[in-house]
Amino acid sequence: MSTGAPQMLRNRTFDELALGDSARIVRTLTQQDIALFAVLSGDVNPAHLDAEYAASTRFAGVVAHGMWGGALISAVLGTRLPGPGTVYLGQTLHFKRPVRVGDTLEIAVTVSALEPHQQRVTLACCCTNQHGETVIDGEAQVLAPAEKIERPAATLPEVRLHTADGLPRLLQHVRPLGPIRVAVVHPCDALSLGGALDARAAGLIEPLLLAPRAKLEAVAAAAGLDLTGIAIEDVPHSHAAAARAAELAGQGQVQALMKGSLHTDELVSAVLAAGAGLRTKCRLSHCFVMQTPAYPRPFIITDAAINIAPTLEHKADIVRNAITLAHAIGVAEPRVAILAAVETVNPAMPATLDAAALCKMAERGQIAGAVLDGPLAFDNAVSAAAARTKGIDSPVAGQADVLVVPDLESGNMLAKQLEYMGDAATAGVVLGAKVPIVLTSRADSRETRIASCAIAVLLAEHYRKSPP
Repeated sequence: MSTGAPQMLRNRTFDELALGDSARIVRTLTQQDIALFAVLSGDVNPAHLDAEYAASTRFAGVVAHGMWGGALISAVLGTRLPGPGTVYLGQTLHFKRPVRVGDTLEIAVTVSALEPHQQRVTLACCCTNQHGETVIDGEAQVLAPAEKIERPAATLPEVRLHTADGLPRLLQHVRPLGPIRVAVVHPCDALSLGGALDARAAGLIEPLLLAPRAKLEAVAAAAGLDLTGIAIEDVPHSHAAAARAAELAGQGQVQALMKGSLHTDELVSAVLAAGAGLRTKCRLSHCFVMQTPAYPRPFIITDAAINIAPTLEHKADIVRNAITLAHAIGVAEPRVAILAAVETVNPAMPATLDAAALCKMAERGQIAGAVLDGPLAFDNAVSAAAARTKGIDSPVAGQADVLVVPDLESGNMLAKQLEYMGDAATAGVVLGAKVPIVLTSRADSRETRIASCAIAVLLAEHYRKSPP
């Protein structure tokens, strides 16, 4: 009687079966099992998926779908006894006790009757938990195979569930703050114009579109977008749009800026212009807010869009801006990992020297509001197991809230790898000015554009209470 996953599948023909023959498997229920079963079956009963609702039920918490146990019985019949070639005829099931996340079930089937003239087999089925309590029992009727079958078990694909509730939860958190007035700078393509209108529809922003009116209306008409009720300020070109947006932000007439179809450098130059009044004591830097199924919390990557090869002084401002963003999104004392290729200081690797200096600056109070550690390699920053293996004792390792990359290229590649190969949800914003700047790419999804505006709303509220 085997309990692990078989590498080879071997059946038992009817002639090889005897009363009392049995087989079993052992399986521990995880939250992912419940979610995956819901995806496959369509059974989204809140008793299985909504912890708040489930707490009010007779079971006082989330429980597995009953048929999850039934499926495990089917697995024993199809792979162990009688095994491949078995034809299911019928099944009765009696559900005795709930199964909860963390419960370990032993699923056993035992031959209880044989009908030679039909090669029909009856098997008693029983699932017991780690306490020896019966949670499911019943009886299966099958046709046993007549011929021997021996085949290698199929290699199953790895299944990773991407929970798509990050944006709805973010919007639910932000909407009570109300929309902010945003200067949308030269949104003269369908993507940037549509993103602004989507954010308006989501209740996040009241857009002021700064662009040549004729060009803007032509884009809207071609894309089927309705500009009714949208404020538009007619300017001759993208340079004028950027300058006017910076002027409005400096005067406090808008609470954020949003990049349209102009180049990033053009908008940044207008923000940094002497007469705009948007400079602060910190350098401008970009932050990605990301959430991936493989990491238990949202995290920040900085800088992946503004500072190409930052100096130590620049990195100090980059860290300060990231800490401000972390505070704005509700992380009271963020854990900041200063990334490098290794976790030891190496004079031949400038990134490790900068990391050590930044940590010393934090010790001296030059960088406040967070816990810093570095240099840390990426694996040590996000994996407690990797940090333990390398003997790293750190308050940041394995649980970083902020990842500070050595330069723009590494940050850009890391963020895009996580987005396109790691199923990460993302939002982008620039800090260091007196107002947040929503900086999106032409390749960004609708969800990314909306999430970026939601982050800008949180930052604008933070700046209202604590001006930069």
